[in-house]
Amino acid sequence: MLPASLSRFRSVKCLALGLSVGLGGLISAPAWSAQTACVFDIIGTTGPAFSAAKDFVLAMQKLNMGVDIELKAYTDERVAAEDFRSGQCDAMAVTSFRSKPYNLVAATVDALGATTMERNGKIDMESSYEILRKAIEVFASPNASKLMVQDKYEVAGIIPMGAAYPIVSDRKINSVEAAAGKRIAAFDIDRVQTMAIERIGAQPIPADITNFASKFNNGLVDVIFASALAYKPLELYKGIGTKGAISRMPITFLTYQVIINKSKFPPGTGLRARQYWLGQFDTTMAMIRKSEAELPAKVWMDIPSADLVRYIHMLRDARVEIAEVGLYDKRALKVLKRIRCDMKPNDSECTSPAEIEWPDKPKATPATN
Repeated sequence: MLPASLSRFRSVKCLALGLSVGLGGLISAPAWSAQTACVFDIIGTTGPAFSAAKDFVLAMQKLNMGVDIELKAYTDERVAAEDFRSGQCDAMAVTSFRSKPYNLVAATVDALGATTMERNGKIDMESSYEILRKAIEVFASPNASKLMVQDKYEVAGIIPMGAAYPIVSDRKINSVEAAAGKRIAAFDIDRVQTMAIERIGAQPIPADITNFASKFNNGLVDVIFASALAYKPLELYKGIGTKGAISRMPITFLTYQVIINKSKFPPGTGLRARQYWLGQFDTTMAMIRKSEAELPAKVWMDIPSADLVRYIHMLRDARVEIAEVGLYDKRALKVLKRIRCDMKPNDSECTSPAEIEWPDKPKATPATN
């Protein structure tokens, strides 16, 4: 054990060294120019996404890291993403459909059925949202930082948008079989949607986030997928009318993602931002739950228990197929499966190596003359 006098000397020396390093860092820290963020909110500056972005800016300013973001609102997500791509913005906040080229790992959180939990023949919404929370928590941890960086871009937040439910113009479209041949809106930016729709024998109709609702409301498509948050702002009750419904079978749980050009931000910004948005999960979920609770009871359509289990298996098979063509990240699917199996270890999928072990594809045989 050290004598008390020597122990005090070492403490003072360490403190002096820490102050020296800290002051040196302050003196040598580069001056960061103010950053600009393109924020997609279909409602505009008065919408919930833009409002949340303003709170985020204030929180980052309080950290005194050199982050001072000017927000630009976009009601057209395509334009927001293009302005970010061309360097007119240093960050963007968009749906995972547009963030996917910048980080496939984070975008895979939205994979078909990957966060959907079934218990006793019903969709367990609370457990499903808990899977999503745990996934966001994993990717907000320092240990996952490398996965959140791709080239010069970094994920700076994953935010829940709610369950994406099948919304149909006619209750007769009450099964996968009944959807065969029907017109289903498919975002042209997302090849996954086209693959999934064609897989069940339906017709993918090109759309995007700015017009899919109007196509449904005007009868140009028979089915769309949307969260409860979209019901009132996009007037989806018009397309549902008296014959349509919302199926209680969420095919995915959507997220909104923040991507930054990390060369424009101080080191550590991405991690601090991801942790900030993780801390906002419960607040965001309160808004989502409120929207779901406010949906009229008459618009819901329940799915038979046997069909629910079958659909979850179908979504699982689709995920594997989509990952094999490179549209989902296999590492992220592995994380998501482990979370599901931690929460429901007796599920039959937990005895299968699918989504955990990914066999190497066989090498092509060289052509012979």
